[in-house]
Amino acid sequence: MKSLLLCLVLAPLLAASAQQTAVVSTYAPPKNSTILTTTFVDWDSLTANPTAVGQVRSVFDNPTVAMDKLEVHITTLNPGMESHPVHRHSWEEMLLVKEGDFEVSINGRKQHAGPGSLVFFAANDPHNATNVGLTPATYYVINFVTDLSHATSAKSAAEQAVPGKLPSSVIDCNRQPSTPTPTGSRVTCVSSPTLTFLELESHITTLNVGQSTAPNIVDSNDEIVVIKSGQLEITVNGVASRMNAGSLLYWAPNDKRTLRNLGATPASYQVIRVTTAKSPKPPAAD
Repeated sequence: MKSLLLCLVLAPLLAASAQQTAVVSTYAPPKNSTILTTTFVDWDSLTANPTAVGQVRSVFDNPTVAMDKLEVHITTLNPGMESHPVHRHSWEEMLLVKEGDFEVSINGRKQHAGPGSLVFFAANDPHNATNVGLTPATYYVINFVTDLSHATSAKSAAEQAVPGKLPSSVIDCNRQPSTPTPTGSRVTCVSSPTLTFLELESHITTLNVGQSTAPNIVDSNDEIVVIKSGQLEITVNGVASRMNAGSLLYWAPNDKRTLRNLGATPASYQVIRVTTAKSPKPPAAD
């Protein structure tokens, strides 16, 4: 009990100390001013540009209907390399580990993040990531900038400790319980409000061979989807595309979508969904 109480007392102090030494990253407007529509991105179509620490693949840097900015890129770090010096920013960020082993620093605390981990950096919490493995390691980076991102306190989320708001976390999605469904299974990784989102939700759906989702699903939120395994046919507003593991897409609010497993093995995909005050309302029923 004494150890727990000591941690509770020291946590805000450690967060304040880390915040003082972290580089502050300032907001930059989207590089592309066009509002992002539903977009499919095949892994093989992405260009890997060399960096001092590995590679980067640029994906999106646009506003959306509901958000000031959605920026997505894919970082590969060589062994022993770190993403950048410890920094902090007012918007909230997620990493989804594709492959490799990372040591993630959050508020001065080091944590492990392996394949399948979802890392959430809450507003103004100092953070970075280091490849601690022996091979190149890759993760998706997702930055959602909402209107609340510009108004949040300059204090770190850990210092604010607002009840009910998701703190910075490393979530091993592979260890979350799986619930059987009529077409496969579903894993819920996270579902919670944050300092800048009304709700952050991520789940992994697995479709068995030949199975599909309900037809023409409609969701009024912004969603990033990463194909984790298998081959899927994804139909949006009547237009079908085939997608393989590693590929990703952005679903615009209220577009109709259906997913079907085309392969000879189960296929899985991970959805990261954000609800904001500006998210459009669902369309009226027909």
